[in-house]
Amino acid sequence: MRAVILAGGKGTRLAPYTATLPKPLVPVGDRSILDIVLVQLRQAGVTRVTMAVSHLAHLIMAYFGDGSRWGLKVDYSLEDKPLSTIAPLKLVKDLPEAFFVMNGDVLTDLDFGRLYRYHLSEKADITVGTFERDVLINFGVLKGNARNRVVAFEEKPTYHFSVSMGVYVMSRRLLDIVPDGRAFGFDHLMLACIKEKRKAILYPHRGYWLDIGRPTDYAEANEKIDMLMKKIFPGGNAR
Repeated sequence: MRAVILAGGKGTRLAPYTATLPKPLVPVGDRSILDIVLVQLRQAGVTRVTMAVSHLAHLIMAYFGDGSRWGLKVDYSLEDKPLSTIAPLKLVKDLPEAFFVMNGDVLTDLDFGRLYRYHLSEKADITVGTFERDVLINFGVLKGNARNRVVAFEEKPTYHFSVSMGVYVMSRRLLDIVPDGRAFGFDHLMLACIKEKRKAILYPHRGYWLDIGRPTDYAEANEKIDMLMKKIFPGGNAR
């Protein structure tokens, strides 16, 4: 199996930690986030990883090298201008029929192998790992009609959403709708899939997921690192 890891972002939400380190190299406990991800992918059966890099790319390339320390073949796709989250895939010319795409800052106990097999069994164009999020609105929410008459009211409601985990399996044919040479993100891809009636399906995950995107999330990961490692590597083999 093959994976493409999107590791080219500047990680601005995680400043100041990312002032001198790319976000995938920011440590959680005694190792980097991407270190953990590579071990998970290898244990799921991935043999080759391409890292799409841009910001501070030399540090990522120097740290991971050819991937042999992780029992993987690692290579790199370098962006010479920002291409967002999906367009960098067009720079990778030898992708297989189906492959993982994921952000380099995700901590989860998702079974990657099961996700891959589900994608193949569904013959999907893209399978998106999703997680349920509850969002509390700390205000009274009013709804009005065309004449501005109040027709509904909720005091501090909680809304439920299925959000992308930043982990997908894609079929190579889907790249036909991705333009060359300009920024094209996951949001553009989902809208294009809906418009063109491509088979984009969800893979709900009921376990653990944390996107290390903000200082509060990063602090939580470090505070709970022992518990997280037990969830991510329940068998204890984290190397």
